[in-house]
Amino acid sequence: MNLFIPNLGSTSLKYQILEMPSETVIGKGRLERVSNYREAIAQISTGGTPIDGIALKAVHAGPAYRGTFVVDENVIAAMRQFLPAAPAHNAIYLTAIDAFQQAMPGVPIVCAFEPEFHATMPTHARLYGVPGQWRDEGVVKYGFHGASHQFIAERVAEMLGRNGKLVSCHLGGSSSMCAIDGGRSVDTTMGFSPQSGLENATRHGDLDVFAVLYMMERHGWSTEEVRVQLAKGGGLAGLSGVAGGDVRDLEAAGTENAALALDVFVYEVKKTIGAFAAAMGGLDAIAFTGGIGENSAGLRERCCAGLEFLGIRLDAERNAAAGDRLVSSEGAKVTVLALSTNEELIVARRAYCCLTAAQQRAKLTDDEERSSVPRRKKGATRG
Repeated sequence: MNLFIPNLGSTSLKYQILEMPSETVIGKGRLERVSNYREAIAQISTGGTPIDGIALKAVHAGPAYRGTFVVDENVIAAMRQFLPAAPAHNAIYLTAIDAFQQAMPGVPIVCAFEPEFHATMPTHARLYGVPGQWRDEGVVKYGFHGASHQFIAERVAEMLGRNGKLVSCHLGGSSSMCAIDGGRSVDTTMGFSPQSGLENATRHGDLDVFAVLYMMERHGWSTEEVRVQLAKGGGLAGLSGVAGGDVRDLEAAGTENAALALDVFVYEVKKTIGAFAAAMGGLDAIAFTGGIGENSAGLRERCCAGLEFLGIRLDAERNAAAGDRLVSSEGAKVTVLALSTNEELIVARRAYCCLTAAQQRAKLTDDEERSSVPRRKKGATRG
């Protein structure tokens, strides 16, 4: 089965074609400076490779879709319903679904929703203290970056030869952390939407909702005005005054506000490591991934500094090296790793299982229908 796996960025479209289940990459490409996804998708060439399915790393479709599903009208309706909770993400994927249906008619499209890995969170970690009606309408913690956290959990288990109590730190333009116990997500920082949790590049992170209501009433702002401010002007950009909130730009800025933004970010990561260790009743490993987590030795060092009481100690030489590796000191109680993630591979595996199951169900249905048709007697003629 040849699966087309697009990665839809804010201004780019990367894609791979994987032959499953061998997981062999048989094609890849990248389009830069994308301003119109519909036009970009129409330009994609698979080089004559037949495509059996399209698999999207979709974000949010509410409580009924914490998994991987073949796209139908119900999936699309749920994504539209939760568009206000993930406006930037869902809008892109809804456009992409429509564009792929036109560009590759008849090819099934699968959405592997990010909350899938977090479906194992216990109820007490998932609920908010909101009125019951809110919970009934889907206001609970979902968690996101599920494909990345799942890949990291599996990669750490492979490298260490065991599952344990792991804190996965996906740190980049979009950041989240996950407590993983025995390979299963038990808590995560993002909640009802990708806005919550750690400060992201331009998204605000955790915030007292009454502060939002206060500012709306004080200035007469509409819901859409506030949504744009908090999604595009909050987070590290809002704290630092550096447009875009890229950590590399903050480190280069040299301003007091830029330094303060990094202090806030590091503090939240350190605090969450301690909180997740408490939630799991211990800590065996920490894994850093994402654009920042994987590549910034200085930020890893700052996030781990002061956590020696938990058994966390970094080796300066290992931390400054490259590639998937241990960066903790020899003999340290807690193993610290720096790893590259592979969300597309997790999406491909989920989509392959989903499409294979769908094919098997279709075959069973066909077999049942054929077996229910009375056989014609010998000599009978068609009507």
